[in-house]
Amino acid sequence: MIYIIMGVSGTGKTSLGTFLSEKLGWPFFEGDNFHPQENIEKMTRGEPLTDQDRFPWLLKLHEIIERERRSGSDALVACSALKRLYRQILLHGSSALAAPSCPRRNPPPPASVDVFFLYLHGDYDFIYQRMVARKGHYMKAELLRSQFDALEPPSGEENALSLDIRRSVADMASEVEQHALSLK
Repeated sequence: MIYIIMGVSGTGKTSLGTFLSEKLGWPFFEGDNFHPQENIEKMTRGEPLTDQDRFPWLLKLHEIIERERRSGSDALVACSALKRLYRQILLHGSSALAAPSCPRRNPPPPASVDVFFLYLHGDYDFIYQRMVARKGHYMKAELLRSQFDALEPPSGEENALSLDIRRSVADMASEVEQHALSLK
C-alpha cells in the first residue's frame, strides 16, 4: 500500500510521514527532496510554481510510487498534490498529461486500489501561523495564499482519507493505521 500525504505547505506532511514511517517501518519519501533546484530557487525568492515547474517533479514522484508498487512494498510519499491533475500524474504518470482537458469526454482512470491520499487540511490562519514559526524551510509563508488558491480538494472517487490538522500527529497516525488494517 502507498499513502500519498497531501495538502498545502505547512499542514504537517513531513511530520506525519516521519511519524508513520517510524511507527509502521515503511519507507518515507519527502517530496520536497525531489524538486529540481530551479523550483527551490523560485520558492526561496517567494515565487509560486507554475504547472510547468511542477510536472517534472510530479513525474519523478510517480516513478518512485510505481517502483514501490511494483516491488510490493508499502511506502509513504509526501507531496502537496494540490490539483486533481497533479494527483492523476502521481497515479498515472505522463498519460495523465495526454488526456483531453474535457473530463466528460475522457474521464481520468480510477485511482489504484493500493494507493490512497491522506488529505491534511486546516484553516488558512492556523497554517499561516505554523509557517511563520518554522525555521529553515525554503517555502515562504507568503506563498501559502497561492497554494490555497490552487487547491482542489480530493473528490469522493479519489481514494482520499481526510485528516484535520488540528488533531495531534499521533491521533491522525492512529486513524491511518486503522485505515490500513481495514484494507488488509
